[in-house]
Amino acid sequence: MIIKINPENPQQRLIRRVADVLTKGGVIAYPTDTIYGLGCDLYQKDAIKGIHNLKRHHKSKRLSIVCADLKDISNYAHVPDYAYRIMRTLVPGPYTFILEATKLVPKIMLTNQKTVGIRVPDNNISLALVRELEHPIITTSVTKPDESLYSDPEEIAHMFGKALDLVIDGGIIVAEHSSIIDFTGDHPQVLRVGKGDVSFIPEET
Repeated sequence: MIIKINPENPQQRLIRRVADVLTKGGVIAYPTDTIYGLGCDLYQKDAIKGIHNLKRHHKSKRLSIVCADLKDISNYAHVPDYAYRIMRTLVPGPYTFILEATKLVPKIMLTNQKTVGIRVPDNNISLALVRELEHPIITTSVTKPDESLYSDPEEIAHMFGKALDLVIDGGIIVAEHSSIIDFTGDHPQVLRVGKGDVSFIPEET
């Protein structure tokens, strides 16, 4: 099923409809500011397992979560002061932040280092979903067999079919991975250069 949602002004009745699918354990595809992602409710364990199966990767592979804002992030991750100062200039935006997780993050989401990837994408649809749910949703990129990214939701619906409960059509996007910044140490470390500018972070010597 494809639901077309206005990317500039998401229709609240449609956002509620998608949120209802998520709270019932559904897995969806939805737009962010970087990619179309696979998503589910953070607290639906079986749905998280379903995403791992769709991605065909081991459960230890990191999945990220989408939060509504910086205040929301602090509920799910420990944010060092230096990291907060940087992050407040970057959100919402095309970044994934690696942080030490709090106990609100389910164990199935955590790496061995007890860290979690967190995003606040500059996308009205994904942020509206998080606000409607009042807690984060999972995000992981939807990739083609050749590892390239989907830009068209119609392609995703055709590829995954009934494996997804719903596909949000938020328009065709220019798909590019987010930049990943690790804030678990004393200094920020760039793990991946993507759409977000990271030139302000000095390279380690």
